[in-house]
Amino acid sequence: MSKIPVYLMPGLAASALIFERIALPKAIFEMHPLEWEIPQDNESLSNYAKRITEKITHENPVLIGVSFGGILVQEMAKHIAVRKVIIISSVRSNAEFPRRLKIAETTKAYKLIPMRLFANIESLAKFSFGEKVNQRLKLYEKFLSVRDIRYLNWAVEQVILWERTVIDESVIHIHGDMDDVFPIKYIKNCVVVKGGTHIMILNKYKWLNENLPSIILGTEKK
Repeated sequence: MSKIPVYLMPGLAASALIFERIALPKAIFEMHPLEWEIPQDNESLSNYAKRITEKITHENPVLIGVSFGGILVQEMAKHIAVRKVIIISSVRSNAEFPRRLKIAETTKAYKLIPMRLFANIESLAKFSFGEKVNQRLKLYEKFLSVRDIRYLNWAVEQVILWERTVIDESVIHIHGDMDDVFPIKYIKNCVVVKGGTHIMILNKYKWLNENLPSIILGTEKK
């Protein structure tokens, strides 16, 4: 039996190292971490997603994306046939954005953010992972790898201006009930991880390792 290919897309500015503790049974699954590319000038999210799909060498893969990576894999699935799309600590439409992101879109306030600051690891960690970061900066220095200003400007804009308004019900959404970036009160129909924060890919990996295989195979208990 051929193995099920699983492609993993990290969150905004993060490297594929965030998946280093994710272990799926090797007899069934084949894991392929993806990395962020620097966007082309004025590149649309759709075109970027198409470009990243060129890294996929298997038919009907499973796509797993974290945070902004979750938004991206949903866009990637428009360009290729997929077995399943799973998002973690993310959203399935812009209706699930918290109020502050909707305000940022309306006011265009995000354009005033000096992205040079995000080359600084502490600022980047706060933006990507929330406020409680002081004791974790060394951890984030390892996982936050993309400091290119062009990428950061582009990525923040693509999140805030994401146009998807209708949820694709075939997308499986795994979300922590303590996520401070995308609060669960705005999220509909997800698999809830108790105590999961926005960085649960790092600290709830045991739950994910136990549950992802059955979620991918569709054999989980309802």
